[in-house]
Amino acid sequence: MIREFLTAIAAMASPGQPAAETSPGAVDYELGQNWLCLPGREDVCAKPLPTATLDPGGYGRPALSPVAGTPSIDCFYVYPTVSRDKGLNSDLDLGAEERRAVEVQFARFSGACRTFAPAYRQMTIASIAAMSAGVDVSKAALVAYADVANAWKTYLAKHNNGRPFVLIGHSQGSAMMQQLIRQEIEGKPIAGRMLRAVIPGYNVLVPQGRVVGGTFKSTPLCTSPRQTGCVLTWATFRENNPPPEGAMFGWAKAPGMTIACTNPAKPGSKDWERLDSVWYARSSAPVAGGPVQWSTQGPPPTPYLRTRGLVSGKCINDGQRGYLSLRTHADPKDRRTDRIGGEVGIGGLFVPGWGMHLADMDAALGNLVAQVRELERTSE
Repeated sequence: MIREFLTAIAAMASPGQPAAETSPGAVDYELGQNWLCLPGREDVCAKPLPTATLDPGGYGRPALSPVAGTPSIDCFYVYPTVSRDKGLNSDLDLGAEERRAVEVQFARFSGACRTFAPAYRQMTIASIAAMSAGVDVSKAALVAYADVANAWKTYLAKHNNGRPFVLIGHSQGSAMMQQLIRQEIEGKPIAGRMLRAVIPGYNVLVPQGRVVGGTFKSTPLCTSPRQTGCVLTWATFRENNPPPEGAMFGWAKAPGMTIACTNPAKPGSKDWERLDSVWYARSSAPVAGGPVQWSTQGPPPTPYLRTRGLVSGKCINDGQRGYLSLRTHADPKDRRTDRIGGEVGIGGLFVPGWGMHLADMDAALGNLVAQVRELERTSE
């Protein structure tokens, strides 16, 4: 049932489908109210985030995440499936869940780039339940992508002014970005301005042993930290718990294909790499073994915690499997947690085929922001 939900998203630009612009009720992205983040105003991306480090000695002194003054590059972000609206598509009356997703996954990039995050009528959590009842959600997928495509075109026409850009998404947001790259960027002059696409949490297919082909015709995977015009993608699974055959993420159905994995700490690496993580320490998502006790010192002093090297990641490609294996460096003798969460819990059970989907971005967020900052520095 969940596979069919995501397949509907993937099929929204397939032959025979109407063009995105023909979806009814086009959203006017000239209006600032239809954006969660735009430069030059006070919104969720303009506010520094209270963050404390957490190392083996315990909590560090709280600080605020930086917000850049006049960065030379842009970041365009599409948030994951979070809407609890009752229909197949969300409305544009944004709730706390959309704003929280933007804050947790994207706002920190304001320290490296101008931030753009459109609201869109995404496929809701309720649409998963609808799929189980046999409802066709293909039109809902078209509505969602039409909004993203229209927001993108408005951004290019009104805001871009020839600037380099980074695309960022997660889960459904990454699925939307895949379509956007295929339809609006690949093979067009605008591709020369794409510094990078950071799109974890949704399968990117490549032929086994290759870095291009499959999902994208000409956009390769990133194979070095400073490479531009490429894609960073991964699906996270806990070490020694690889995606099972037929898993939602990390498993390619077609023989000869695999799921792309680029190490977010060091693109191109096939070794274990220490990750610079930023965790939302007040998350209410279920965790196996109960809520995480971040430190023996007690509750976190800030909503966000930064850990360097608490976890490491390694890209694994084994036939049709492709995923980022995540290892936690537990040490019962220090003050730091020995557990992290990330699995998707539904009805008291954790879904094995989704891996550590909820940790895809958090586990490497510090690395990703640093890389975008370096791209901004070298693009000047």
